[in-house]
Amino acid sequence: MKEPVFWRTDGGRGSGALARALLAPLGWVYAWAVARRIRKAAPVRIGPKVVCIGNLTVGGTGKTPVTQTLMQRLAAMDITTASLSRGYGGSQAGPLRVAPEAHGADQVGDEPLLLARTGQAWIARDRAAGGRAIDAAGGVDLVLMDDGHQNPDLAKDCSILVVDGVTGWGPGTIFPAGPLREPVKAGLARADAVIVMMPGPDKEPDWSGLGLADLEIPVFHAWLEPAAPPPPGKLVAFAGIGRPQKFFDALVAAGGDLGEVAVYGDHHAFSAGDLRHLDALAAAHEAQLITTEKDWVRLPADARTRIAAWPVRATFANPGALDGLLRDVMDARGELG
Repeated sequence: MKEPVFWRTDGGRGSGALARALLAPLGWVYAWAVARRIRKAAPVRIGPKVVCIGNLTVGGTGKTPVTQTLMQRLAAMDITTASLSRGYGGSQAGPLRVAPEAHGADQVGDEPLLLARTGQAWIARDRAAGGRAIDAAGGVDLVLMDDGHQNPDLAKDCSILVVDGVTGWGPGTIFPAGPLREPVKAGLARADAVIVMMPGPDKEPDWSGLGLADLEIPVFHAWLEPAAPPPPGKLVAFAGIGRPQKFFDALVAAGGDLGEVAVYGDHHAFSAGDLRHLDALAAAHEAQLITTEKDWVRLPADARTRIAAWPVRATFANPGALDGLLRDVMDARGELG
């Protein structure tokens, strides 16, 4: 879905404020349902530790790149890790271990395919069943649950929230009146740490504005950095992610010569017509097509041969403190000396 304009604009006045006011009762029902499910749940405990990388808002905050970075840092600490995702957009319900050479995004979703390029990745719409399957397969010390802060079915040893430091919590209203999945206070009360994603290392988060200044849990500052420079020459960029403009801005900031952009809804399935349109845009600008890694894995195989993927990675201002948090999680039940 594309984010409605009234989630982010109008400053409390005009048509945006009216739309939020009209939808607010539905948001209260949504929040009540989330809270009730969490309150009545009996979470399943598995052998491996479980760290959830979640958020409080609908849409992209950078959870998947953060999960990739955590998988890499845990591997460097000799902690065997598997990611667990819902598999949004895929036909398979799981539990299923993702095999990039055998599965497509239409089967397992784009994010699990991307995570499988970093390490062991599983999908399961039933998170408890997914956790049990990973436990039964053996050899995993820690499960990184990609999304799921509002899912109580699998017991968590640590819950980390990721928030976009620029857009924050939006206007503070609950879906569908706004982007929030639950009230900020309730979500933060169940968190063990927060990661604030900023446009770069020189942009300091507004800790007070986000309500994070007085939290008694770790709060990290992170940003996305390109893993490689943009291709030379004119570029036509397209994206079907939660915040496409962040991708376009990052390309320009890294020196990319951007001639045109095309925006699609999050998890968009690219059709033959979409690809013809993109090819025509590229031809008109005598440009190279480029997209995000997450979009690239959803493209047909023949399209991937002519379209560049631009990889980004989450970088932390204090990676040592992040490693300390992860070690504390493992030490809590004695797995590390």
